[in-house]
Amino acid sequence: MHEHLPDGPPVARGRVVEPVGRHPLGGTAEEVQGGGEDGEAHEAGPFGNAAREVFLADPDAPVSAVAARAGVGISALYRRYPGKQDLLRALASDGLARYIADLEDALSAEAPPWDAYVTCLHRVVEGGGQALAQRLAGTFAPTPELTRMAEQATRLADTLLDRVRESGDLRDDVSGADIVLLLETVMLVDLPGADRGVALRHRYLALLLQALHNPVEAPLPGVPARQEDLVARWRSRSDR
Repeated sequence: MHEHLPDGPPVARGRVVEPVGRHPLGGTAEEVQGGGEDGEAHEAGPFGNAAREVFLADPDAPVSAVAARAGVGISALYRRYPGKQDLLRALASDGLARYIADLEDALSAEAPPWDAYVTCLHRVVEGGGQALAQRLAGTFAPTPELTRMAEQATRLADTLLDRVRESGDLRDDVSGADIVLLLETVMLVDLPGADRGVALRHRYLALLLQALHNPVEAPLPGVPARQEDLVARWRSRSDR
């Protein structure tokens, strides 16, 4: 993923795997005031980082919490997005776009499948988009384009998982949905301090990757999560 680990980059099978950084989204208060027509294509524009932090912690948080985190007035946000649903759709769209790009990079990498997979998951954790999209499931009505992107991401993730599984490096009793939920759990880890949460998320992902890597000492209890379980989360919460 992106890497700000103070103790060095993640290690796969004893070798260093350098995560590739992505450009952070954000912006100054002056940029926020400027608004723009291309907000959806740029993950809520200057509000991106603030919105990710707020809604990852609490998908039901009010829009005013995003403005407060960004350090601007609520009117600045509403000039760009008429309502919370518009902001949530933009965040989900950006999160899926980042996730798709990370998966495509992993599938085109020349590295061994497991190494490419490790790097991909660290990228996903660094960007936070995939976990945020899952956290927002059911809080807004997805557009046909979002549905298309989600289906594309699922196909790519399944292809990558199959490739890693065929290499023999991935334990065979986990599903793609298991991985999605594990990543979401990792993204909830946070502590005060500059980059402290980021470093811990990479640390715990590395721990999980060791548990996912063959050989394993014992099978997992219970049954794996299913793709159908993830799809069901996108139904409106009032419909559940």
